[in-house]
Amino acid sequence: MKYPAPLKKGSKIAITAFSTGIAKEHEARYQCVLAYFKSQGFNVVEGECLRGQQKHVSAPAQQRADELMSFLLNDDIDAIVPPWGGELAMELLPMLDFDALTKAKPKWVLGFSDVSTITAVLSSKLGWASAHCSNLMDLTSNATESLTAGTLACLSTPYGEHFSQSASAKHTRSWPNIAEDPEAVLQPEIPTQWRWLVKPEKGDTIEGRLIGGCWDTLFHLFGTDYLDLDSLSRQHPEGLVLFLENVEMSPVDLVRTILNMKFRGVFSCINGLLLGRCAVVDSDNEDDLTYYEVLERHLVGLGIPVMIDSDIGHVPPNLTLINGALATVELHDGGRIHQQLIA
Repeated sequence: MKYPAPLKKGSKIAITAFSTGIAKEHEARYQCVLAYFKSQGFNVVEGECLRGQQKHVSAPAQQRADELMSFLLNDDIDAIVPPWGGELAMELLPMLDFDALTKAKPKWVLGFSDVSTITAVLSSKLGWASAHCSNLMDLTSNATESLTAGTLACLSTPYGEHFSQSASAKHTRSWPNIAEDPEAVLQPEIPTQWRWLVKPEKGDTIEGRLIGGCWDTLFHLFGTDYLDLDSLSRQHPEGLVLFLENVEMSPVDLVRTILNMKFRGVFSCINGLLLGRCAVVDSDNEDDLTYYEVLERHLVGLGIPVMIDSDIGHVPPNLTLINGALATVELHDGGRIHQQLIA
């Protein structure tokens, strides 16, 4: 793995929306975020593909791809940060010149949701570490939730060092109304409990190289040249820990997705599976399939440990998970993850 330089005062941060852009009603929030980043001593460069949400995206696909490539190839840039995810980052993948990027300095690319469509691929194809974490628009100076507030500190970890995070005390299914209150922050109110769906045969931990992101988008990439876990696992004999979270897939959609992954041998390539909380609310109809029923029916017999309800994704808060880091995930005293930034 190739790790970008740790973020520090003077780091140059490029902001571009390679999926969904910033709407007018969110401009004030964006300015709060900018003020926070500048207070940390970062030099901020804004891209042209940033504001606007026409047809789900900030700009046409080629324009977004060209801007992303220009930042990825610019070795004065230390990190590339989209405001948030969206729907159609996948359009950019065939337009990225991965051969040219092998000669570029690794940069941090960070965020969750559709951001992970890009970050997981950069880690898989180029061996660049990347970060699945709170999105740019979550990062303000007044953030009170500890996982969110600690995001930039995790990304300041030097190569060869490590950091640890504990499970959140509480989470929430409600996002702050940043259009009405630009300084609004998360207000977690539901007790968090990471738990085993399938416990390890020995001990109480999962170990391996982290890779993952948004389940809804990444399952389309498994087994392709963009996200070849079989090849990645052969490169890293310590094995892989796949982390995923469901945003919009209904229980029946999720059944098809898991079966698709079984058919393609995805689960045979990993040491364990780490799942975030599901953002889809189950139907009130007792005859309908539920999310947890799907997990019980289709993940229990895989022969690997499966941890669920972790701090990953669209039911915040979010851990900072480094694609490519060597991780130990343990479940006692609430849950903890330890990540080493080593090759």
